[in-house]
Amino acid sequence: MDPAGQGPPPRRVHLGYALGSLVTGAFGTVPGLLLLPYLTDTLGVAAGVAALLVLLPKAWDVLVNPVAGRVSDRTRSRWGARRPYLLGGGLALAVLFASIFAAPFGAGPAAGAYVAVAFLATATAFAFFQVPYVAMPAELTGDPAERTRLMSWRIAVLALAILVSGAVAPAVVTAGGDGVPGHRWMGLFVAALIVAGAVGAFLGTRSAPTGTVGESEPSLRAQLAVAGRNRPFRALLVCFVVQSAGVATVLAGVSYFAGQVLRAPETGPTLLFACFVGPALLVMPLWTRVGARVGKRAALVAASLLFAAGALALVAAPALPAVGVYAVVALIGVGYAGQQVFALAMLPDCIAYDTARTGRRQAGVFTGLWTAGETFGLALGPGLYGLVLQLSGYVSSSTGVAADQSAGARLGVLLGFTVLPALLVAAPVLLLRAYTLTPAQLAAGSARSVTAPAGA
Repeated sequence: MDPAGQGPPPRRVHLGYALGSLVTGAFGTVPGLLLLPYLTDTLGVAAGVAALLVLLPKAWDVLVNPVAGRVSDRTRSRWGARRPYLLGGGLALAVLFASIFAAPFGAGPAAGAYVAVAFLATATAFAFFQVPYVAMPAELTGDPAERTRLMSWRIAVLALAILVSGAVAPAVVTAGGDGVPGHRWMGLFVAALIVAGAVGAFLGTRSAPTGTVGESEPSLRAQLAVAGRNRPFRALLVCFVVQSAGVATVLAGVSYFAGQVLRAPETGPTLLFACFVGPALLVMPLWTRVGARVGKRAALVAASLLFAAGALALVAAPALPAVGVYAVVALIGVGYAGQQVFALAMLPDCIAYDTARTGRRQAGVFTGLWTAGETFGLALGPGLYGLVLQLSGYVSSSTGVAADQSAGARLGVLLGFTVLPALLVAAPVLLLRAYTLTPAQLAAGSARSVTAPAGA
């Protein structure tokens, strides 16, 4: 019996919930992969300006995501507190995503400004999907082991979503004629993927238990105070935000790395994504067993260091045969799979710990702050990569094809894709020394939360 007083969610709920990762995977991948090169190599926006245009709209979500958390915490409907936002937020996100690449103003400054506004609106819609979505596992089950299984399903679908969106989206751009027309077709393709994920998650979780949703804190300051008193959550959040920036630099650099280092601008991005994400689908059961054996925190550290080691090894890419480069990228992908599954499995544990400690069920508070941090990290990565390109002398283009680059610019492409993400993923694992939750504490906390009055 589940510690929360109910049986574990049926497998159809596991799958239904996991389908939401088609939304988060597509939106988390494609803008990070294609938006920066779209601005620099199709719309002719300077690399430094393009980096700001990518960063600032998603930085806005640092404010919007906690609001979305409070709103969903307070929602009462026949569909529960979270599910209405899976459908409404997901459908709005699909429409707005397609609008990012509509290019009604052609190329130039006006086109760049339009992308920034459309991206801001899209990021806002994503907040109202993602925050309730991430809050659901803490309310679906009180069993820490069951949460890990739930996250394994989610990360498996997330890996598939990243593979499909990340590998197919560049191919759609090419098939659509490159430039603005190709990106318009790509926007419609990703929008369709988002609709499938949103509708699938909404319908697939209709029979899921929802737990008890209590009152959340009334202001952002109060939310930050709640999070500040939860030491394990604070450590995990900072670690994940910095690591998200590291992962995002890899996504942002794929097209540049394929074109400037591998000299394979057409086939390289798709192959890199297949090698990065494909292994994740195979090793997910292995990571689950590793976590059960050594604990989630130790497994997260191991996965992060594996990612960083692979990224550093990729510095030698100019001297390696192509097959060697793709093999190292596959190693990075194995580390990425573990890093994602354990961070996301530890988040509901932090939420359950806070419920037991305070007697208040306010998952939206924590997931609002979590997704705000994650979104900022995913935006910061392309911003940092764009800054590296600017400093290394990267030349923009408005033709839809990258301009010829200097040796210094190519070195910037390489270092931004390897050393920078390695440092961003490896360094924050030191913060996890403050994550002190043990399985015994979590089991005791789940048992206490059964009797804790919601909103006490």
